Amino acid sequence: MATSSPSSSSTTSRATTAAPANATTDAATLAHVRAYWDQIRSNSPIYAFLFSGIAVTHAARGRIAATLSLTGVHVNSKGGLHGSVSATLVDWAGGLAITAWDGRAKNGVSVDIHVSYCASAKEGDVVEVEGVVDKVGGTLAFTTVVLRRVVEGAERGEWPVVVRGTHTKFVRV
Repeated sequence: MATSSPSSSSTTSRATTAAPANATTDAATLAHVRAYWDQIRSNSPIYAFLFSGIAVTHAARGRIAATLSLTGVHVNSKGGLHGSVSATLVDWAGGLAITAWDGRAKNGVSVDIHVSYCASAKEGDVVEVEGVVDKVGGTLAFTTVVLRRVVEGAERGEWPVVVRGTHTKFVRV
């Protein structure tokens, strides 16, 4: 689809080296999450279309992080990150965080998603997507997802929050 410019490639490289706050990557969990992502991407035309360029960079129990270079398919008519793409990222990252919780093969179905739009990002920007499990119970799982715009040369804690979301899924199988 879209290609990235040299400047966004260097930004992507910077983004993939930054570990999420309070996170240590677990190799087995990362491998499981990436394999699960490969499986659902091949079965989901919308995920394949919107997130073909997403890279899962970190995973540990109940936590994932990924980076996405924004292209023309991710922005609205005013050039900012589209709200529907943001909500889909909250859905996606919340589900993968649940998958990372205990290595499950299915992460349930959405029952509630809330998205707060805090700032914007534009085509060519790189966003970091971090999904964290708040609780996994026998029936429901609760997650929090944050999207940050990667700023070259800035510390991760200084990256602006673009979106904050919560996602609840029905997980009883």
